[in-house]
Amino acid sequence: MVRDGYYYGFVLFGAAVLIGWLTTPVWAAIPVLLACFFMWFFRDPERAIPSEPGLVVAPADGKVTAVTPSTLNGKEYTRLSIFLNVFNVHVNRSPMGGVIRSAKYQEGKFLNAMNEACADLNEQNTVVVEGEGHTLVFKQIAGLLARRVVFTKKVGDTVRRGERIGLMKFSSRMDVFLERSAAIQVKAGDYVKGGSSVLAVLSIESKQAGEATHTRISQGRR
Repeated sequence: MVRDGYYYGFVLFGAAVLIGWLTTPVWAAIPVLLACFFMWFFRDPERAIPSEPGLVVAPADGKVTAVTPSTLNGKEYTRLSIFLNVFNVHVNRSPMGGVIRSAKYQEGKFLNAMNEACADLNEQNTVVVEGEGHTLVFKQIAGLLARRVVFTKKVGDTVRRGERIGLMKFSSRMDVFLERSAAIQVKAGDYVKGGSSVLAVLSIESKQAGEATHTRISQGRR
């Protein structure tokens, strides 16, 4: 369980004891139920991470709501949007292994995560990961209930595919921007699990070409 669950849980259990002492045990049931919900909400289950090269995994649990062409910072991508409802696991994981090249936090509104405008207007954190000869961008986007986006890594950190990188509190959305050459493995309406469900397969040719170029350069310097 994420430590936030302990904070919420202990405070509410304490409130339950106080309410039960000042009033009757019946009223204490409300904070007890809330405490149980928060401790369940912040659960952090282990996941089996696929190891095959070139795979991109889901950064979060939820429902795929869109698979569409998109432009980000002047570049063409395929965007996959994943909606997290309040019952989903909200721990976020890195879609692929590599190095965190940038992480930009943006304050914003708290529109419904199903609203298309939330991708630009809501509180969000945009992360660029570079690895395996590819560059991938993902966004942690706050929703109507989410009031805090948490990112636990920093620029320059190396992450493994499926590694925990943060969380979003309550309902929210994750957008993954993939190179247009990626072979998409999901469609709108599919449900995915963070760290274990495969979203796409990246071409490994570019990685091999990069390694070949590096080898030729190294040989030329000898």
